[in-house]
Amino acid sequence: MMHGHEKSDSAIVAVKPTNKALHSAAEQSTAELFAAEPVEPRAETKRNAGQQSTCGTQGQISVSQALERIRRVAKERKKEKFTSLLHHISIDLLDEAFFELKEEAAPGVDGLTWTEYEQNLDRNIEDLHARVHRGAYRALPSRRVYIPKPDGRQRPLAVAALEDKIVQRATAAVLNAIYEEDFLGFSYGFRPGRGTHDALNALCVAIERKKVNWILDADIRSFFDEISQEWLIRFLEHRIGDRRIIRLIQKWLKAGVLEDGIVSASDRGTGQGSVISPLLANVYLHYVLDLWAARWRRREANGDMIIVRYADDFIVGFQYERDARGFLDELRARLQEFALSLHAEKTRLIEFGRFAAKDRKARGQGKPETFNFLGFTFICGKTRSGKFLLTRKTRRDRMRAKLRRLKQEMWRRMHHPIPQQGKWLGHVVRGYFNYHAVPMNFRSLAVFRVEVAKRWRRVLSRRSQRGNLNWAQMTKLMNEWLPRPRILHPWPSLSIAVRDSR
Repeated sequence: MMHGHEKSDSAIVAVKPTNKALHSAAEQSTAELFAAEPVEPRAETKRNAGQQSTCGTQGQISVSQALERIRRVAKERKKEKFTSLLHHISIDLLDEAFFELKEEAAPGVDGLTWTEYEQNLDRNIEDLHARVHRGAYRALPSRRVYIPKPDGRQRPLAVAALEDKIVQRATAAVLNAIYEEDFLGFSYGFRPGRGTHDALNALCVAIERKKVNWILDADIRSFFDEISQEWLIRFLEHRIGDRRIIRLIQKWLKAGVLEDGIVSASDRGTGQGSVISPLLANVYLHYVLDLWAARWRRREANGDMIIVRYADDFIVGFQYERDARGFLDELRARLQEFALSLHAEKTRLIEFGRFAAKDRKARGQGKPETFNFLGFTFICGKTRSGKFLLTRKTRRDRMRAKLRRLKQEMWRRMHHPIPQQGKWLGHVVRGYFNYHAVPMNFRSLAVFRVEVAKRWRRVLSRRSQRGNLNWAQMTKLMNEWLPRPRILHPWPSLSIAVRDSR
């Protein structure tokens, strides 16, 4: 247990060299990759591990300082594992983790809500802390819920019990302090200070600046459901030597999922939707994909090669078709080795880049194919002077799915006062623009706004005894309540330059 702040880093975070005698040839390969240096430069990020609290309370300052020390040790000792971490799951960190949870989040199998837990928070957190440290804490099964996907199917999510969320968030904060120093620069998903637009900007700049002629649009089949828990634990043990932290993670993995009154547990999957799941998924793909791809680029690629990954969604670009096909063949074998596989229908290798249109025209072929990434369709376009211009448009299927959900909610609110409807719709449209308002996507924004107005007009006309609203009346409502489309995000090259300068 740490007492005071005067102790050295080694007293706060015990580390020891990793065990080099791994148990299999595959693990030996992973250990070799583990020593590889990050090959993508990355801008400074605002890390949870390094942020200083502005609240001024001693407890929050201590948490921030402790996580910063872990981060510093992780950065300085890349090949060593941490043997003493559980004491960082402190009362202060658990308390901080609780307040980071959403107050309105759905309860788990315990039925306990955020508000109910807060009513006796000090005692609850102290009791939870004591159970975690004496080994009496037990993880509860997650509650299975389903949310609609853009393609009409249902996405299964696992809703953890409240105390499980708290402990998971606290543990993730400690582990993030370590792994943020290990993860490579081309990994963007669910990381502090990184978001979807950082990944989109990086991909745009890489395609424009590198000699990219082929794009591998890869999709891992049911990734969060197929992760091998055995391999995941072995990967974690490269850096985490504290068996108590490993046992905590195993408790969450083995707790199972409650659906229709039946608890089912498996040796696969991480429970998509749980607090700890994104970090565990990033650890898994760090060893299975990122380090391997970085080494492949360094040793096997004959031309330029780029990669951008956001969680299990990743794009790889190549200068030469031979490199692209060789990488794809070896990628299939690599994933299979670790219980994963590519989705055959959703994984495509396409000709794409600044020379794709000219090369295909010379061969008598049509326009270059497009690919999708993080809600946008990427298109080989041209400027007015005929130069290559990478264009992003909102995915049509995503826009249609959004409008379908919006239409259902409009009918539910049909009899609300018009100002109340207008305020709500303005908030929805503004949120949509905040994500999709990228350069060259103005027309998609305008189409979305008009389609929202059309559906609103139908709803208002149905409730009125005077018949349909004419478009002059509807235009007045649109201008009063729905924000006009405008580009909100800078050009990717400018965004990247700002991050680099920081």
